[in-house]
Amino acid sequence: MPPALPRHIAIIMDGNGRWAEARGMRRIKGHEAGAESVRTIAEECSRLGVEQLTLYAFSEENWRRPRLETEFLMRLLKRFIAAERETLIRNQMRFSAIGRLERLPESVRKELQKTVLATKDNPRTNLCLALSYGGRAEIVDAVKAIAAKVQSGQVDPKAIDEATIAAHLYQPQMPEPDLVIRTAGEMRLSNFLLWQISYSELYVTETLWPDFRIEHLHAAIEDFGRRERRFGGLVQRPAAM
Repeated sequence: MPPALPRHIAIIMDGNGRWAEARGMRRIKGHEAGAESVRTIAEECSRLGVEQLTLYAFSEENWRRPRLETEFLMRLLKRFIAAERETLIRNQMRFSAIGRLERLPESVRKELQKTVLATKDNPRTNLCLALSYGGRAEIVDAVKAIAAKVQSGQVDPKAIDEATIAAHLYQPQMPEPDLVIRTAGEMRLSNFLLWQISYSELYVTETLWPDFRIEHLHAAIEDFGRRERRFGGLVQRPAAM
């Protein structure tokens, strides 16, 4: 295994539709296959001891997709969360979600809450799904929350700094991602964790998400272990495992 381990891995899961189309299947079959990769990668991150795994599962922009596709994705999400609850418990993993969750169907929100509560005391990897999520939307929502506190006198405008904004993000306790993986070869961030990934290491693979397996994860972590992290200053090498 690699000599260094990221504390937080974030993944932009891309290529489900292309995977299905290349096989003459409907796009929804690609999403079903992608769910298998989620299970595999989450369990391996738990085994390795990764503190947090954040997966970009459904963006704010995804609501613009055809209604039938978004409805299927919501049904798949509900089934996945319910079906994987015992898997999370067995692997001692916690579960959380970030995004404008109020836009999700009520039935999905109920399954989310059940799983959050059932896993809240587990000591291992926090699996966080970004749902109805957008990096710009998160910053906007943080600014609105701070503005409300300024208006009520709880916050002095002159005291607002980066730490103030970070404290009002969806999951303030989230460590900033060390490694961001993007599948399917796309060279863009797609509005994902824009505040948090300022100094993250980026790794892009041509592998489509439904084909992404343990060996691909290990390759990304091994590449991360060879990086020299500067954070705008001196070199900082990833800590050894």
